Amino acid sequence: MIEQAFELYALHKQPHQLVADLIAQIRPAKPHQVDLAVKSLQSLSYMLNNDAEKARLLREAILKLLSEHKPISLFSVARHSVFSGFFTEMWRRISHKILPEAINNDYLIDLFAILFTKKTDAEWVSAIPDKIWTQLILALSFEDSPPDLTVFCRHNLLSATQVLSYRIAALGLEPELLRSHPKLEQHSSPFIIQNEELDLFLPSTFKQYSEPSTTSISHILVMLDQCTEIITKIRRNSAQTGTSIRLTYLLQRIAQNIARLETLLNILNSPHEYDQEPNAEASLLLNANILKVRLFKELVYSECHKNDLNEHWQENMEIMALRVTENASRTGEHYITENLSEYFELMRSAMGAGVLIGFMGMIKIMVAEQHLASLTETILFALNYGLGFILIHILHFTVATKQPAMTAAAIAASIDETDNKSKEMDNLVDIVAKAMRSQVVAIFGNVVIAIPTAILIAWAIFNFSGQQFISTDQANHLLADINPIQSAALFYAAVAGVCLFLSGLIAGYYDNLAIYNKIPQRLRALKWLQTLLGVSRLARVANYIENNLGALAGNFYFGCLLAGMSEIGVLFGLPFDIRHIAFSSVYVGFSAFALDFQFTWQMITYAGLGILLIGMMNLMVSFGLALFVAMKSRKIRFKQWRLFMRNLGSRLNQKPGEFIMPPQKVILSIGELNPETVIEKPSHG
Repeated sequence: MIEQAFELYALHKQPHQLVADLIAQIRPAKPHQVDLAVKSLQSLSYMLNNDAEKARLLREAILKLLSEHKPISLFSVARHSVFSGFFTEMWRRISHKILPEAINNDYLIDLFAILFTKKTDAEWVSAIPDKIWTQLILALSFEDSPPDLTVFCRHNLLSATQVLSYRIAALGLEPELLRSHPKLEQHSSPFIIQNEELDLFLPSTFKQYSEPSTTSISHILVMLDQCTEIITKIRRNSAQTGTSIRLTYLLQRIAQNIARLETLLNILNSPHEYDQEPNAEASLLLNANILKVRLFKELVYSECHKNDLNEHWQENMEIMALRVTENASRTGEHYITENLSEYFELMRSAMGAGVLIGFMGMIKIMVAEQHLASLTETILFALNYGLGFILIHILHFTVATKQPAMTAAAIAASIDETDNKSKEMDNLVDIVAKAMRSQVVAIFGNVVIAIPTAILIAWAIFNFSGQQFISTDQANHLLADINPIQSAALFYAAVAGVCLFLSGLIAGYYDNLAIYNKIPQRLRALKWLQTLLGVSRLARVANYIENNLGALAGNFYFGCLLAGMSEIGVLFGLPFDIRHIAFSSVYVGFSAFALDFQFTWQMITYAGLGILLIGMMNLMVSFGLALFVAMKSRKIRFKQWRLFMRNLGSRLNQKPGEFIMPPQKVILSIGELNPETVIEKPSHG
């Protein structure tokens, strides 16, 4: 078949067809069969080494492709999304998946779609070792190429570097970038200087395309390194200054262009076969060829993934997710208790929330009894939940299930520091123990008050009106709803866990929004608000918004999500609803009073088990999703899970009390010991 491909090329002189046929012969049946591809490539290299005519034909075909089919766009585009925004590129990829774009044979970037026809081509091309591809380059003997073809190829590479340099300079002047790094306007910008340095490099190379430049590229590379440092600094500082999708995408585009420009410059500045003296070092040639191979692999990867929605989403949302989870991480630290005073303070805070949740449950039942239109009922449920959770936050109370989405980010930050540092594993176990005991006491505070609050509300209504708040049928129905065996309570609890997770992301998003869009500063500048509230009072309001906008938005949207899940189930005919541990506890309280506390042991068992399992499902789902996103956003690949689980199990066995209560601080005064000496003594609950 390889012989036939060369025969067809000799007859028809279609360079892209020859290359496509050879790639088809090298391509393995399955992308993971790299050994077969390696053997095919080695066979081709052997044939070219022993048949000078075939080597000439393939060399000629490749050089014609590079010189005659406008390859500049192929070399200069680091990804297909360089010219567009996030949503524009997303819709482009979706539309091109449905209806592929037309092929323009004038452009080599379009011909790549003919050469690499399968999405899996990038897998085996990248898996083949660089040295195998280098053997093929050496077998082609490009030093024997006609000078005119090599001149055009080199000229195209130089033109591509010029395009990339202009593009980097233009992106470096974007207002979004200048806003995030004002020093670019105060001093000479490396984004501009790199283009000036490239202009010094280009004239000497454009005069004689076939000869390498005598001007060093080191100054250009230094400027590009400075550009990269600025990008890194902006990303790092965005934890304090916030970020946006536009800025995230802009930084990604600049980084891609810088990486491609550095690759092309190193290829242009490396020794070439036709420039070498007989005694030139072989290692220089090898490095030059490896650079070409790696560029080739990047181009193939770009072609195969140009319509990959998953990759586009991950690349663009990575930094945004990090910023969101960073905000959640800082919030989550407040939910992790260190000592007994913080522990009992969290318990009191959770108890306060339990009281309010009792009244929220009462309002929910009262609205449901009105049998309003579905949309009206859902809006009222959402306002009840959302405004109730906002009031809980304003009063500094704590809803237990709100913790996992926050503490997961804090734990992920700790994992980021711990990975590959075994000595810090104990610190990670400490954080997990603190988070677990904090969660236990928060749940206890919510439930232990929510149930008696509901009973007191039902008792008060009965005494003032002479009627039960809910009927016995309603009570039995509410108890059946939380039965973990005879109902879908655990699935609905998982749905509530997803809502909790989403509310955590929303909170982080709005915290970022407040910082990046300078909302507090803009509020302080409003003249009518200054007149209405006064400057000092407005300043306090703006400060509160700055520190609490995310929490307020997250709580309100959490209420909307809880209210909307059952309506989604109605609209689409899906078994969608929510079960939340705090509200389930409230309904148990109402049911107990309605049934005059005439519970069988089975009812008590199912109610207790239902509350326990609903709470566990709420926590596991929200915590698991939040931890997954937090670790993905940080690109954490924790490799010490076994060591961590072993240390965690050992701590549970030796000091189980630490997972329920913090260690007690006891003061011992013995003999001449300083009576102020404080010794940590672990408590076992």
